Amino acid sequence: MKIAFIGLGAMGGPMARNLVKAGHSLVAFDVVAAHMAALAEHGALTAASAREAVATAELVITMLPSSPHVKGVYLGADEALADGILAGVAAGVPLVDCSTIDPHTARAVAAAAAARGNPMADAPVSGGTGGAEAGTLTFMVGAATDLFEHIRPVLAAMGKNIVHCGAAGNGQVAKICNNLLLGISMIGVAEAMNLGVALGIDPSVLAGIINTSSGRCWSSDTYNPYPGVMPNVPAARGYSGGFATDLMLKDLGLAADAARQAKQPVVLGAAAQQLYQLWSARGAGGLDFSAIIDLYRQLPPPPGK
Repeated sequence: MKIAFIGLGAMGGPMARNLVKAGHSLVAFDVVAAHMAALAEHGALTAASAREAVATAELVITMLPSSPHVKGVYLGADEALADGILAGVAAGVPLVDCSTIDPHTARAVAAAAAARGNPMADAPVSGGTGGAEAGTLTFMVGAATDLFEHIRPVLAAMGKNIVHCGAAGNGQVAKICNNLLLGISMIGVAEAMNLGVALGIDPSVLAGIINTSSGRCWSSDTYNPYPGVMPNVPAARGYSGGFATDLMLKDLGLAADAARQAKQPVVLGAAAQQLYQLWSARGAGGLDFSAIIDLYRQLPPPPGK
């Protein structure tokens, strides 16, 4: 399939490479020329703009940093529809946005696309850069059923778990609710682990008890934040790699904004957002989000971070 891929950063780059590896023909664009050059080495073509990239596409995929970027790329400057993707793509070509943004923006852009004859899905991902490299991402897809079935084989070249969440915007709903819970649960594990060690128990013993008892959760049994408890997690390598604190902070902000629009309380989410904001303000924004435990241990971020 002839695919236009827009956004070749830490996630988009490896996702695009996996599509090339699967035999798709890619035309790509990114504002960073080095990202395009790196993908070109794997056989993709590059374009001078997002609008140029989609001119002959049979499918468009975007992976962008935030809601304003998505609006700008699809709708053009000032949302005038003159220089964005919607101005350059042929009618009927499906659009898939894999960015993590707020549901309101996802639905608004999908409505604008539909008005011009282009079905659109929101398909945010989970699995991090490791999953993007390995092609094992989870896609949470908001789309009409026929569109979901049409794009599923393409998404399967980049992920192993493709979930239909309902209509447009529901992929984003699933993503922000999951990450809301993840941010809260990591803080809970950090509190419990820090308290236990302060009271004299060995952290590995405590983790073992939690992971076979009712406190068990992913943040403890797969991604434990206490150093020395698990190998091959960010806590074992100075909290480098993984999912950055500032990315968690972004997602908690999206959840808070969505909750405000829905008039729903997110009391623990708001507390988690403030703790990650404090930790980021102390210079830890680039560290994995599990480094939040060092806020409880009253340790500064590692030197140079």
